[in-house]
Amino acid sequence: MLRRLLVLTALIATPVAARDALGIFGQWAAFRDAQAPRCYAIAMASPSTIRREFQPFATVAWWPRQQVRGQVHFRLSRQIKAGAPLSLSIGGQRIALVGGGAEAWAADKRGDAAIMAAMRSAREMTVYARDAAGRGFSNTYTLEGAATAMDSAALGCAQLR
Repeated sequence: MLRRLLVLTALIATPVAARDALGIFGQWAAFRDAQAPRCYAIAMASPSTIRREFQPFATVAWWPRQQVRGQVHFRLSRQIKAGAPLSLSIGGQRIALVGGGAEAWAADKRGDAAIMAAMRSAREMTVYARDAAGRGFSNTYTLEGAATAMDSAALGCAQLR
């Protein structure tokens, strides 16, 4: 667990000194970066024996200056095939995603809201995609602690402007 969180921290693009840890909640963590300003909940994908080009992770972010609240983002384990469908399976729902390279997002704010709502009651979520060679792959996330991490990130950004 500690090793996963250390790797998770290393995944974030901004300098470590710029972030405040808001807490670790199950498989999720929450951070605040007052310099950006932004706050986010983040988790690494469950371990896999399948070949990965990148360490996959999921984030839910708040960007107060841009008035963005709860933007869902996935860093995928492989480059995706251009034009191939992306989807998220969560709580018995299939939600279409958009993306490119090795990144995926909800298509819009409604998609972000639907994903966040489902994250609060589901046990796991899985992103399905096709890699650049056309092979199917998936990245699965345990949602233990996700709701608390999202709430902590939202509260962490409540005073940032």
